[in-house]
Amino acid sequence: MPHPRFKGVLTALVTPFKAGAVDEAAFVRLVERQIAAGVHGLVPVGTTGETATLSHDEHRRVVELCVATAAGRVPVIAGAGSNSTEEAIELVRHAKTIGADAALVVTPYYNRPSQEGLYQHYAAINAAVQLPVFVYNVPARTSCDITNETLQRLAKLPNIIGVKDATGDLVRASLQRLECGPDWVLLSGDDPTALGYVAHGGHGCISVTSNVAPAACAAMMDAALSGDFKAAVAWQDRLVRLHKALFLDASPAPTKFALAHLGLCEAGVRLPLASCSDAVKPAILAALSEVGDGALSQ
Repeated sequence: MPHPRFKGVLTALVTPFKAGAVDEAAFVRLVERQIAAGVHGLVPVGTTGETATLSHDEHRRVVELCVATAAGRVPVIAGAGSNSTEEAIELVRHAKTIGADAALVVTPYYNRPSQEGLYQHYAAINAAVQLPVFVYNVPARTSCDITNETLQRLAKLPNIIGVKDATGDLVRASLQRLECGPDWVLLSGDDPTALGYVAHGGHGCISVTSNVAPAACAAMMDAALSGDFKAAVAWQDRLVRLHKALFLDASPAPTKFALAHLGLCEAGVRLPLASCSDAVKPAILAALSEVGDGALSQ
């Protein structure tokens, strides 16, 4: 059976800023809100956490804060990707050292490795650090798509335990489940199709939307994983416009705008990202109202 701790909704946390620096107090409050709302795990310093513009010291500090605040109540999958294999190994090693439960390692961006290069990248990480690793496949951002065939090879390695699949390709999920075996953990990285991903045998979602509506996202995923798809669809209907609205501008600017609207942190992002466009703010606010105050209060 797949690793039981890695299922459900795992929030791809934003990194709040204040006066240009990481707002550690706001980050701790966000983590506490997530846990109180019933999410099943936390993912700091991924794409939504603006890892590309964090310094190495900031990256490590945010992971440490997340692990310390969670204190074992939910698993923490630390963002640890790089297009340098050695740097990725260093980040995974740090995640293990400070007590993260797993690492999320994106396919190397910009240098566009071959499938053999991708295999060797993850095999090197597997050999260097004894920590569960999720392969993060998001070709829209990396210009690099890891195939099911390569994942099938990686699934044989002891520390490569699953995937965050942000392709939105649901057929890929069904085939991967068959090819990678019963222990392979399948996590969606695409909120709008996460319900369908679970219907195809997935185990959960690393979610952007749950930053804003953690209780609603957790309720939807709990229903789907228990087989109550009528309830899950009802939650999806309340959430789907928010799923879409949070990507009407470069992520995570819309998510931070929504969190600022809820009084949870400041809306600022780091260049080259710009603050959420005024043109899309009405759609975000309308989507928030569809979820409902009760599902946003935690």
